[in-house]
Amino acid sequence: MNMLAFLPVITPLLAGVMILLARVGGLNLQRLLSLLSVLLLLFVALDLMQTAVQGVPQVYALGNWVAPFGIVLVLDGLSALMVLVTALLALPALWYAVTTKIDARGAHFHVLFQLQLFGLNGAFMTGDVFNLFVFFEVLLLASYGLLLHGGGAQRTKAGLHYVAINLIGSTLFLFAVGALYGVLGTLNMADMAVKVSQAPAEDVGVIAAAGLLLLLVFGLKAAMFPLYLWLPQAYANTSAPVAALFAIMTKVGLYAIIRVHGLVFGESAGALAHFYAPWVLGLGLITLLLGALGVMAARGLREQVAYLVLASVATLLIGIGLNSVEAMSATLFYLIHSTLIAGGFFLLADLIARGRGDDRFVSMAAMPQAVLLGATFMFAAIAMSGLPPLSGFIGKVLVLMAALDHPAFMLVLAIVLLAGLLMIIALARAGSLLFYNVQSDMPSGEALNKSAYAAVVWLLAAAALMVVFAHPLTQLTDAIAGQWAQAPFYVQTVLSTPAVGGTR
Repeated sequence: MNMLAFLPVITPLLAGVMILLARVGGLNLQRLLSLLSVLLLLFVALDLMQTAVQGVPQVYALGNWVAPFGIVLVLDGLSALMVLVTALLALPALWYAVTTKIDARGAHFHVLFQLQLFGLNGAFMTGDVFNLFVFFEVLLLASYGLLLHGGGAQRTKAGLHYVAINLIGSTLFLFAVGALYGVLGTLNMADMAVKVSQAPAEDVGVIAAAGLLLLLVFGLKAAMFPLYLWLPQAYANTSAPVAALFAIMTKVGLYAIIRVHGLVFGESAGALAHFYAPWVLGLGLITLLLGALGVMAARGLREQVAYLVLASVATLLIGIGLNSVEAMSATLFYLIHSTLIAGGFFLLADLIARGRGDDRFVSMAAMPQAVLLGATFMFAAIAMSGLPPLSGFIGKVLVLMAALDHPAFMLVLAIVLLAGLLMIIALARAGSLLFYNVQSDMPSGEALNKSAYAAVVWLLAAAALMVVFAHPLTQLTDAIAGQWAQAPFYVQTVLSTPAVGGTR
């Protein structure tokens, strides 16, 4: 068994406990421990990625109980990529919280931040559906605290909606898990794939219903139509570093669809093979159109960025719904881009709001360092809307190329292009209102925090670096997509991994 699969889960958990105990040492000690922990997690994630690209999944059996009877953590290219993207996003988000002192506005920010990472990494690494539910609950409990951190009426209102909708989702998750366990007698994903392929005809209907219920739950987490209304207000009203970290939250739902449905309802599932794909594609197209309209209708920059996150989620849903190795590779490329750029855009929106005094699209006094912030906004807008020459354009082109042979290609092309046009118009209008519609040339807001701005540069630099290194990066996503498509190899590896020192 490979201990590497355990490290991204245990590292933030131990860090959270240490930070809680270090509270008596003051906030600066908590900040130091938290930053060092996330930096360590980044190095662990890089090591995981190097191991995962070798092509053989690594299995760690907790308690030395082998699958399907025990809980297993599985490291493959897909899980390693998600852990790495999470670490790349978490470090600048945490740095921004420290340098702007947002973490001082309430208690236990750093403990909640580490528990959030624990839940995220656990969800990416687990090979068991029930423990996927457990890690979902851990990250959701931490996200409730982070969302409300600092208080405020609008934040509390948005947080209440967020909590209520996710509690409903958790209840439905239990129903789906219970139904699948009742029919299949297992919740290990690899074993479920075997049992579904061997299921008698009379059980197919129940399995399909439970699979659709799981899709509904994962769609809720991913903010898929019609379950997306919680996202804009929740993301727009929380603090900037939390909103930036939440850019990976919707990707947990997308990952769950790729992992659970792609494995359990893959090629070997008989009549249920890929039955979910048309649903994901259709709902993704609707989500993209409504997300673009939301970008147009937004009244403030943070709300607009939240709708841009929704549009990027929709693009990823389309890639998943196309259901091919090429589409999966394109989806993973765009997932890296959209997560990091969205996180950087949330941080940038907060710096602009601090400089203007407000992020609403109304006339205000000029802001300090308006030229620098305006140029950065233009860069982020080009990246997020998918214009050339940045990585968003490459990602969308890859998705459209993967759709060429799909029967719905013309519909996909039309909606992607229309949504892109609407977002370009909306962002151009937003830039004009923020930087040119000024009441006075004398700046009245906060001076630019250069240390916090460094976090924005860290994240937005991905849009250029992914172009420079597009070839090796697409080779990596191709390899991960190819590994994902080899579901029987994943199943065999998980179920045949022995216990240390014998069978248990």
